[in-house]
This record gives sequence, structure tokens and C-alpha cells, in this order.
Amino acid sequence: MKVIKTNIPDLLIIEPRVFEDDRGYFFESYNLKTFISGKIEFNFIQDNQSKSQFGVIRGLHYQLEPFAQTKLIRVLEGEILDVAVDIRKNSPTFGKWQGVRLSATNKKQLLIPKGFAHGFSVLSTSAVIFYKCDYYYKPEAERGIIFNDPALNIDWKIELNKIVLSEKDKNLPDFREAENNFLFGN
Repeated sequence: MKVIKTNIPDLLIIEPRVFEDDRGYFFESYNLKTFISGKIEFNFIQDNQSKSQFGVIRGLHYQLEPFAQTKLIRVLEGEILDVAVDIRKNSPTFGKWQGVRLSATNKKQLLIPKGFAHGFSVLSTSAVIFYKCDYYYKPEAERGIIFNDPALNIDWKIELNKIVLSEKDKNLPDFREAENNFLFGN
């Protein structure tokens, strides 16, 4: 497994070693010993899976401390642009975002630690997304940021008239107004 650092501290791309032949392929999507040896130590306790159609944007979501979640995201079918926004106050990259194309073909994963807002856009006809979390879903701790906040200026790689949002995601606050209790270095 290859661990690739991004321009944002603690946000990592995980690239598995894939064994392919005429029968298909095999790879380890998660191995605790490999993660620990790479100093990536999270106790994942919940797995989630979702399916969305082309144009869907989900996010940007996060849970407040002490219920924050680290997520390990991968795509089982299709392709997405997975986006993480650094919302850790005092971080050198506070308010910066990173987008990574994750697909069933490239088999890359994105490790998004606590202190980041997370969202994705579906670039293929449909996509099945699977992710591990190190804390349970707590609806009362859930918060978010509107996907099109001009302060963030995220390019979701979808034409505006083709974007599909939930009612909840349409009404999220902008970056400056969103409730946030994360500090860099904690």
C-alpha cells in the first residue's frame, strides 16, 4: 500500500497494490498492520455505503467534536470527485480544499481526518461509495457547509445546471457562518 501526502497536512491518498490477471484482480483495501506501520492509527468502528447518480453532490458534511469522524473513502462502482476542506482553526491550510478523483478503476482511497468537511460529486452515470468511520453517526453533532461557497471556490467538475442536491444540503450555511470547534494540532 502506498501512502501519498497531499498539500494539506494529515489528508492522505491511499493507493493499494493491485494484483490483476485474466481472472480479475485482488487488493487489500485495509490492513491494520500496514496502517500502523505507516503511522496511520484509527480505530474504524462503522462502515457506510451509498449510491448516487450522475450530478449528485453530497456535502460538505462533518460532525462536531467530541463526535468528529475520520473517514476512509473508496469507490466500488463509478467515479467521484472526493473533496475535503480543512476547517481546523490555526491550520496553515485553513479554508483550503483538496479534490481527488476516486474510482472503481483507480482503486485509490482518501483518508480524511477529523477537522475536515467532506463531500463528493458523482462524475459517472452512478457511483457506489464505501467508507469507514472511526466514530458513530450522531445526527445532533452533524454540521455542514454549502457546496458552492464562493470563499472556498470548489470546482466540482459538474455543470451548474446538472447538479443534484438534497434539501438539507441546499440549506447549509457558508464557510464563515458554519459552526466549527476544530483546532489544528489537537
